[in-house]
Amino acid sequence: MSMHPESEKALYEIRKIAGNKKIAFVSGNFNIVHPGHLRLLRFAVECSEFLVVGVFSDSVETSFLKEDIRLEGINAISLVDHAFILKDKSADFINALQPEIVVKGKEHESHENPEMEIVQSYGGKILFSSGDMSYSLAELLQGETQRIVSNSFQKNKAFMNRHDINWKGLKAVLNDFNKLKVVVIGDVIVDEYITCDPLGMSQEDPTIVVSPVGVDLYLGGAGIVAAHASNLGADVSFFSINGDDEIVKFIDNRLSSAGVKAYLFEDESRPTILKQRYRCSGKTLLRVNHLRQHPIGKEIQRKIKERLFEIISEQDLIIFSDFNYGCLPQPLVNDIIIQAQKKGVLMVADSQSSSQIGDISRFENMILMTPTEREARIAIKDFDSGLVVLAEKLRKKSWAKNVFITLDKEGVLIHADNPSEDGFSTDRLSAMNEMPLDPAGAGDSLLTCSALALATGSDIWQSAYLGSVAAACQVSRKGNLPLKINELILEPGL
Repeated sequence: MSMHPESEKALYEIRKIAGNKKIAFVSGNFNIVHPGHLRLLRFAVECSEFLVVGVFSDSVETSFLKEDIRLEGINAISLVDHAFILKDKSADFINALQPEIVVKGKEHESHENPEMEIVQSYGGKILFSSGDMSYSLAELLQGETQRIVSNSFQKNKAFMNRHDINWKGLKAVLNDFNKLKVVVIGDVIVDEYITCDPLGMSQEDPTIVVSPVGVDLYLGGAGIVAAHASNLGADVSFFSINGDDEIVKFIDNRLSSAGVKAYLFEDESRPTILKQRYRCSGKTLLRVNHLRQHPIGKEIQRKIKERLFEIISEQDLIIFSDFNYGCLPQPLVNDIIIQAQKKGVLMVADSQSSSQIGDISRFENMILMTPTEREARIAIKDFDSGLVVLAEKLRKKSWAKNVFITLDKEGVLIHADNPSEDGFSTDRLSAMNEMPLDPAGAGDSLLTCSALALATGSDIWQSAYLGSVAAACQVSRKGNLPLKINELILEPGL
């Protein structure tokens, strides 16, 4: 029996990659991937050496989402070795592939299974596994719809009125993002979220015992800043370092999908930075960071400068996204700043010091820097002054034009250069999402969107407002995902 060309292609790729490994095959709609799916896939992995997933095509009546969207969801799961759109009947593809294991949900065990005779004919096995959790698509969609309808976005009309901001002007700024050429440089990070089921306390010692049921990977660090900028419309070049390991493939894939031109320089003395979070019931139980923090060597610095300086005259903006893991040693920063000033390129910086010491003030002559209150106090060694005095001290020390001090749920303090009013103007902008779902990435979103706005010629107040809208969008969903320009344009905050 002839098969669809895509099925033939999938067969060829699977046989080529899997080799002699024991194959498990799973098929389904996967309209929305939920924990039940993850447990089924994990069971398949435990029974085999190579997991293949066939995602039903749009011709199946119960496929409510487009096939490419459903395939993307499956490809994002690290358990899966190969996934493809299944254009044929499952039984026909199984007959051609002849996997050792076919896994189906427990609910199919009491029904007729057309694959059974085929699988038995070549000596394979069908295994039925329960996902242990029952989810209906309707329930999941209803929950998502309720979250959107009941969102907690709040316009700040008073701020808009004080600074003569209107929706038409903000939209015009957003539409100009696609005219920008931007360089992002800093530490790329992969964030791994490991979802666990609680099993209880160990009987041998006072230890919490959990069982992993799912893994999600996200692009993080300076990488997500580059992806944000690209998704918002800018032409983005990204400079970072990585180790010699498999995680680099994930980074390359995510940056490529976001349309980012990546210049990654391998440093054999360190692994690619991986941050693992073991989570249970929405809470993080344990964080494990795989990294080394020593500065990159002079040879890698030379290579970065050589490639960056080839394109710097074409750029409108440089974003320093520093996590203090060694990608941006001071000599490299100084040389880039000098070259950018010669070429008239705007610069912004963020230097995160959540679990280590950093100094945002080392990035001099920035048009904008966006530290947290703690990071600002560490930089100027002042743990007593009020926020306005703190911001002005930091601005003077680093010769920055504008400083945003981010204040978590309290929003942001904007401290702006203004020679006509004692050298500066200050205002507060409250957080626009009062009930964030996941606060991860709010600062990166604020930095990226505000920086792009400034690079278009927007004033600091419009830039701050758009950055706050971006942060509100980011915290309204789980996971540090790249922003999209339409999300900001349609946002109630505008």
